[in-house]
Amino acid sequence: MTKLALLAGVAAVALGAMAAPVLADYPQKPVTFIVPWPPGDLEDLLTRMIAEEFQKELGAPAAVVNMPGGGGVVGGVKVATAAPDGYTVGSFVLDIPTIKTMGAEAAIAPDALEPVGIFLTYPFLIATSKDAPYKTMQELADYSKANNVRLGHFGYGLPPTLLTFSAMKELGGAFAAEAAFDAVDCSTLANGDADVINTTAQLVLSCMNEITVLATVTGARTAITPDAPTLAEISPDLDLSLWNGLFVPKGTPQEVKDKIASVAQKVIASDAAQEIAKTTGALVYWEPQDKAVAQVATDKDKLVAIRKAMGVE
Repeated sequence: MTKLALLAGVAAVALGAMAAPVLADYPQKPVTFIVPWPPGDLEDLLTRMIAEEFQKELGAPAAVVNMPGGGGVVGGVKVATAAPDGYTVGSFVLDIPTIKTMGAEAAIAPDALEPVGIFLTYPFLIATSKDAPYKTMQELADYSKANNVRLGHFGYGLPPTLLTFSAMKELGGAFAAEAAFDAVDCSTLANGDADVINTTAQLVLSCMNEITVLATVTGARTAITPDAPTLAEISPDLDLSLWNGLFVPKGTPQEVKDKIASVAQKVIASDAAQEIAKTTGALVYWEPQDKAVAQVATDKDKLVAIRKAMGVE
């Protein structure tokens, strides 16, 4: 062996010995959890609980930073372009690692983010006024054939909205008009701004006795709407929901992801987190990394097909 080769081997061993403790000692500095929406919603609340437990268990400062803008893209890009060292963690809904990575002009590369795990399914629902002449999605579709029905939502390109339109199309109906609102809540129906709304359950909790929930855009029936079917029950092709998970930049060491996951899983199993599920209709659970990877891939394929069918590029 040459002297140069010997020195190279010694250096490699030394570097390897130095690298191991760095991972073992993670975290060694403050960790930032990015929520790409304003504070106060379910993912923000649960992410703050995770950050608090992270700091308590692992001894490093951990803070949630709300970074709204661009439909989640601003926060998504912040995480996707961060160093893959576990010090920047994203709390993202379905469309950031899927829809926001599609197309030639996508701000986030398709493989820029890796899931740590999924912990929440938003209780999205499709609802109408209690006195509406339809009580099911099929009755709504049939009614729309001879009557104008207007849909209120948060944005046409968002998964729950696309799924609502897809359901109507499969059932033979159509909305005569649609509009996006900053807030889709009880007043949207009460004021006559829309005949049907697509929104989260927590925004209509105060008027649940005044509305009819036609369906939920969730993986399973929710605790507060047990009699309302999921869209997947109506059409198996629409088996999608608006979940939220923790994501890190591609290349983040597995040991780091495992530490983040361990804390998150403990929080999600806690009585406090499960109480949130009972009172809001959210599905609060822990889906580990391997299943989360498969979930993202499957949902991305489904969304590509749905967008194509709806003429969304």
